[in-house]
Amino acid sequence: MKFILQLAVKNLSRYKRRTAITAVAIATGLMMYILIDSILVGADRESMRNLRWYETASLRIYQKDYWQDRHFLPLDSSIDNPGQVLQLLQQQGMQATERTTFNADMILYQDDFGEDGNMSVQVTAIDPANDFSVYRYGDTLVDGRLLKPGEMDGLLIGSWFAEDIKAKVGYWVTLVTRGKGGFYEAVDMQIVGILNCPNPNVNRTLLMMDKQAANQYLGMDGSVTSIDILLDEQADVDTAAKTLQQQLDANHWDLTVYTWKDLARDYLAIAGAKRGGTGMILFLVFIIAAVGVSNTMLMAMYERMRELGMMRALGMRDRDILLSFLFEAGGIGLLGSLVGIALGSLVNLFMVNVGIDLGFMLRDMDMGYRISSVFKGAWSVKATVTAFFSGIILSMLVAYLPIKRALKLDIPTCLHHQ
Repeated sequence: MKFILQLAVKNLSRYKRRTAITAVAIATGLMMYILIDSILVGADRESMRNLRWYETASLRIYQKDYWQDRHFLPLDSSIDNPGQVLQLLQQQGMQATERTTFNADMILYQDDFGEDGNMSVQVTAIDPANDFSVYRYGDTLVDGRLLKPGEMDGLLIGSWFAEDIKAKVGYWVTLVTRGKGGFYEAVDMQIVGILNCPNPNVNRTLLMMDKQAANQYLGMDGSVTSIDILLDEQADVDTAAKTLQQQLDANHWDLTVYTWKDLARDYLAIAGAKRGGTGMILFLVFIIAAVGVSNTMLMAMYERMRELGMMRALGMRDRDILLSFLFEAGGIGLLGSLVGIALGSLVNLFMVNVGIDLGFMLRDMDMGYRISSVFKGAWSVKATVTAFFSGIILSMLVAYLPIKRALKLDIPTCLHHQ
């Protein structure tokens, strides 16, 4: 066995050009695999973060009848005792905030917007004192100011939404909506701030007002449509939801706790389908690398057919010849894997820390990710280990078939091979 290993190592150094070409083919394929996996994993992780940070929080409490009609944003199915619930959450050390979400028609005026018009919008009434400790909108202000507690006519708007309707800070709009109980209400609101949210779905539709203003205009009588809760990033949301539900039931409150996974069920289903597509992309990358390696190894084996015949003529067993060539192929795979991982990690270092700005594409195209501009990569030990061993195993598997085929030929045929 020692002689076979020494022979394989000598052949690696003897055929330097072939070794280098094959190793580069392997390295390129593995580098692309690591890079693509990094981008896809990074996009998925950041989308999940942006979903929780700007859309769903970690947990959300609804009145029990609200969920079945949630797409209509019913104000009649609201939480009547938000203060007591917040006190319970505070005792449990949970950061929480009240919210009221409702549909409205927004009327635009010619004096500010250049022409009269109207559109259907979704408005979220927040508590400025607590909301920015649960959601991360406090760091997204690009123009104007944030809402002041108790402000009756202030409105925040997403930057993409503002661009679409050509809105600026100081412009006035009118919101026409139905209050709790079914009455209609028209409210004049002034845009006081523009937020550039990293979540594109939110940035395209974001409208925020103060909850006290919504309470008065909509006749909510202190009720809210939801209470949103922030948990630690590593917290088990399912366990936390189950524990909190037991506490709500113990107080005989007609409320239900939902996790961010429940709230984003449709997105997670799409993300799961995308992972299947991601696996196919990575598989195709491997196939491309395998084709390159196969071509190079096949050429190498057939070029050395006479050498193989000479080894057999000198009495070397077929098993030893097979092992020698397989170890040689494994050595090439090892070199390619090491170089591929080094190059992939070097490129991925840039992707993780800087990323690629695709904002010019994402502004007008929805790729399904909750990312508005910069796609960043993510480190994956699993992908690196997979790439390392795949490079070695792939090389040995590709070399096995031509070697076995050559060993079936008789010695004179091998010696006269051109």
